[in-house]
Amino acid sequence: MTKVLYITAHPHDDTQSFSMAAGKAFIEKYKEVNPSHEVVAIDLYNEDIPQIDADVFSGWGKLQTGKGFEELSDSEKAKVGRLTELVDQFVDADKYVFVTPFWNFSFPPVMKAYIDAVSVAGKTFKYTEHGPIGLLTDKKALHIQARGGIYSEGPAAQMEMGHRYLDIMMEFYGVPSFEGLFIEGHAAMPDKAQEIKEDGIARAKDLAHTF
Repeated sequence: MTKVLYITAHPHDDTQSFSMAAGKAFIEKYKEVNPSHEVVAIDLYNEDIPQIDADVFSGWGKLQTGKGFEELSDSEKAKVGRLTELVDQFVDADKYVFVTPFWNFSFPPVMKAYIDAVSVAGKTFKYTEHGPIGLLTDKKALHIQARGGIYSEGPAAQMEMGHRYLDIMMEFYGVPSFEGLFIEGHAAMPDKAQEIKEDGIARAKDLAHTF
């Protein structure tokens, strides 16, 4: 069975966020088009996403030296164990849908923490004598993001770092297909905000048929 991870990183719901509204429209239509697929929703604002800190490095170090998991401290076990759960869930999925707002030219820090959690050598990539290569070569991904200004083209495009970052990471993991769906300009053109939102929702529904 095809498994889809619907990964949201937004403190607001679809009634307040253009990103979440488009994401909801997409995933609802996707389920309708693909009723046999399993969709797992991951709300990063309500998940335990451990940061890679001293406990994590210490725990990983112990495991690499041959110590068993039971020899880790309680804090190390909790954090390393949770990170393992996250990356295993990520690797087990077939498709990824990332839904984020556009904050400070990127996305909320919890999304970066999640990407850190699933960037694990031997799971999503591996090191070789020719450099690292991605291991997720049979996956596909989508990023849905609303932006108050226009950042997909024009002079501000060089300032966009959220989608570009995800694009780099998907390529690093070996994911061969990564698309972006952007809802842009509603803050710059408030008189057209509703039109922009509705257009984004319509495009999201259309994309659900082919993703």
